[in-house]
Amino acid sequence: ILPPLIGMGLDLEFVPGKGPVIHNSIDSPSDIAKLRTPPAEEFLNTTIQAVEIVSNDLASRGLPLIGFAGAPFTLASYAIEGGGSKDFAKTKALMYSHPDAWNELMDKLVTVQADYLLMQASAGASALQVFDSWVGVAVSKDAYHKYVIPHNNKLFQLLESAGVPVINFSTGTFPYLQDVASCGGEVIGVDFRMPLADAWKKIRYDRAIQGNIDPSLLLAPWDVLKQHIDAVLDSAAGRPGHIFNLGHGIHKTTPVENVQRLVDYVHQRTKK
Repeated sequence: ILPPLIGMGLDLEFVPGKGPVIHNSIDSPSDIAKLRTPPAEEFLNTTIQAVEIVSNDLASRGLPLIGFAGAPFTLASYAIEGGGSKDFAKTKALMYSHPDAWNELMDKLVTVQADYLLMQASAGASALQVFDSWVGVAVSKDAYHKYVIPHNNKLFQLLESAGVPVINFSTGTFPYLQDVASCGGEVIGVDFRMPLADAWKKIRYDRAIQGNIDPSLLLAPWDVLKQHIDAVLDSAAGRPGHIFNLGHGIHKTTPVENVQRLVDYVHQRTKK
């Protein structure tokens, strides 16, 4: 989700054993003023070409490709913290201390991310997913309303022209999930910390829901994994609109055969 930051002028490096590092992270409003908002075709052309190649190949086999990008808050946090964070102190300090600069940063990220996602749809992506990986970990409901919702509203409004379904995924947002859902998206993705049935009640049953098994369970014995798969499917109660998925990213050590066994079992249980 981070390459769009490179085109904006940030020096991103993926450091082995450490993860993403931004060497010129945002420290002041003046840094935000310098950020560019170039079109995706200018600096992400190879990614767009890859989407086109893969989507064409998958289409020949009747399979869809899901495009994806980070939500404005999550990208802002990486840009300000210089990488991952446990407390997002720098991000929130800028947000609270310089609200005008914060809004400028978020507006720029909305512009860049909307263009990036729309280009993916034009290149053949059958659906789009927006990841807000850190917002629920970092901000309260009140802060979400004041500093995040206006920008997410704008992003999802812009994505309406994509002509494909949009998935709105976030983590840690159960206390204000209905507010997250109000921003947009035909599908609301929920993390593994939320009871699926309770999450669906919050967003109401006219919205599709995606999730939400704990990715760590793919490292467990099959009988344990199967028990939790059944629990998620039972929570969905056979209602239309449930997309079975993990409740966050897959661990790099996950055996591929465990993923295949999960997929096969879900297909078997939900076959009509």
